[in-house]
This record gives sequence, structure tokens and C-alpha cells, in this order.
Amino acid sequence: MTEMVYGAVPVPTGEPILPKWWRTLDKWSMSCILTLFVLGLLLGLAASVPLAERNGFDNFHYVQRQAIYGVTALMAMILTSMMSPQLVRRLAVVGFACAFLALALLPILGTDFGKGAVRWYSLGFASLQPSEFLKPGFVVVAAWMISSSQQINGPPGTLISFGICMAVVMMLVLQPDFGQACLILFGWGVMYFVAGAPMLLLVGMACVVVLGGVFAYSSSEHFARRIDGFLNPEIDPTTQMGYATNAIREGGLFGVGVGEGQVKWSLPDAHTDFIVAVAAEEYGLILVLVLIGLYAMVVVRSLFRLMRERDTFIRLAGTGLVCMFGVQAMINMGVAVRLLPAKGMTLPFVSYGGSSLIAGGIALGMLLSFTRARPQGEIADFLRGRGRG
Repeated sequence: MTEMVYGAVPVPTGEPILPKWWRTLDKWSMSCILTLFVLGLLLGLAASVPLAERNGFDNFHYVQRQAIYGVTALMAMILTSMMSPQLVRRLAVVGFACAFLALALLPILGTDFGKGAVRWYSLGFASLQPSEFLKPGFVVVAAWMISSSQQINGPPGTLISFGICMAVVMMLVLQPDFGQACLILFGWGVMYFVAGAPMLLLVGMACVVVLGGVFAYSSSEHFARRIDGFLNPEIDPTTQMGYATNAIREGGLFGVGVGEGQVKWSLPDAHTDFIVAVAAEEYGLILVLVLIGLYAMVVVRSLFRLMRERDTFIRLAGTGLVCMFGVQAMINMGVAVRLLPAKGMTLPFVSYGGSSLIAGGIALGMLLSFTRARPQGEIADFLRGRGRG
């Protein structure tokens, strides 16, 4: 009788978005990412004060900006992680097209801010680096094309994605930005390897990369200077590498103490490329190991979750994103301890930088979306279903 008078009670057709997102989310990876952001703010308090004083700003000017960028990045990450893989793919295609166009127009409209490489757009109140936003979009687009090529009567997606990869790499090399170019090549190579590329072909590609490095060394003074500095057994103590090496040595196991470090007063990029040197000097090897552990946790957990995923696109895109995330962190730390030549690459979610933080938040949001638990999409569930049949 009640239903006849007031109507039937509406029955929810599915689980609400927020509870479903929280239940399926990789909470350990999310916790590690949040911890990296907090540590980035902590290190920014130490590393950015000298730069703020030199530029005539308030002592915590750059820390406040990093907090604003970081909150924006976290919001972008959470919103992206709530999306379905299909929606992520559609937005990634649009984002990649916009970033690709912005990268192509850099020689005309971009600026180098006196650093010798035209990588940024000056917006007046901030700067924009298109290559940072291009990376996650490229990975998703390339993964989509490679996975499409594996379908029956599918398009030649692998070849098309390789062509796009080469176009992006050439534009980055012309800036010059060899670090980001290598990262793009690495991301594509990892996805192609996971998709089942022949080993001989991968070896051939590695040889081509080596030949490209030799050509870059002979034709680019910028590239040759960095390689020569890396190969030189003597470290000039007045260079960035010299200051960073000395800071890491002085820090020892437990550091010299909070606020007691000196390298931040000498290194112009202490808050970005060499943030690890500040961490090692003031907090010691202990904090550096914590940072390494946090990055390793995100990479390993994500790869294990992706191994159970049946959807080829999700598996390839997630693998490309997490491997680029881990390798970028490894390159930044490797440069600081002189295991690699200088690359001008930030430490994800720790170094200062609006483009790096926000683009990193979008990339990690995509990764969290791809690694959410999807019981009906896992290989084990598919096999169990066949066994019952």
C-alpha cells in the first residue's frame, strides 16, 4: 500500500564512486606518494631559503609556491585516479595533442631563462614546461596504439607509436633536452618489451641509441661538456657537481643537522636538480634511503598489481608510467652522487617546480587508476571462470 501511494524506493544501480574508489585503490602507493610530497616540503624549507634571499623574496616564498603546486598536483592525482581507464585514455589523447603542439611551438614562443635550452613558456606569474605534460600523455597514447596492433586486423599501432616517439625525441634533442629525450625512448622501449618485442630488435635499438649518443657528443657542445665533466676523474669543487659531492660526503650517516647544511648557499639548483644533496647533508644517508625505499615501494607494488591485469592497454600504460617514474628518480639521484652525467631532471614529487609537480600528479593519478583492483579483469579470475565451465 505504501509503495502504491508514495512510489517504490529507488534501488541504487551501483556502488557510489568514493567508496568504490577507496576500496579498489592501492593505498600503500598513495601513502608513499603523499609521504614524498611532505618530504619535498620539508627539504624545500631548507633548500629554497638562499634562493629566495638572492631574488629578494620572502624566505619561504618558494616553499609556499611549492605547497600551492603540490596541492594542485594532489587534487589532479586524486581526480584522475577516480576515472575509468577508458576516460583516462580519452583525456590523455587530448592532453598529448596539446602538449605536442606546445612543444613544437617552443622555438618560436619559448624562452630559456638564461639556461641555454629553450624548454619553457613564460606566463609572467609562472613558467610552463610542455615536455613534463607530454610524458604521461605519450605513454598512454603509445600503449593504446601498441595494444591495438595486437588485435586481429588491428592497425600498425606499434609503427605509428614509434614514429610519434621519434618525432618527440627529435624536438627534445633540438632544445636541447637529452635527459627527457632518453626518458621518452626508455618509456616506449619498456612498453614495446612488455608487449613481446623480439630481443634482437631491442638490442638493435640500443645500438642505435649508442650511435645517437656518439653523434650528439660530436655535434653538440652542451652535450659534450656534460659528458667530459662526468668522465673527468678530477671534480672541480666550484661546480655544482663538486658542491653536491662534498655535501653528500659531509652529511655522513645522520647528517650535520637541520638547517646546518651549507651546500644550499652554493648550489643554484639546490631546490630542484640537487635536492638529494641537501637531504644527504642535513639529514644524512638515512633520509636518502627512506626516499629510495618510497620510490621502490611505488614501483614494485604497481608492477605486481599490473602483472595480474588482463587488459593489454592497462598493463602497457601502467608499466610505462611507473617505469618512467622510477627511472626519473634514479637518474636524479644518480646525477647527485656522480653515477650519471648531469641531466637537469627533477626528483618526482620532491623537487621544486610547478610543471614537474602537476604533471607528475596527473601521471601518478593515471597510474593509480590503472592499478585499481578490477577482479573481472584479472587473468586469475578468467582462468578460474574457464575451470568452472
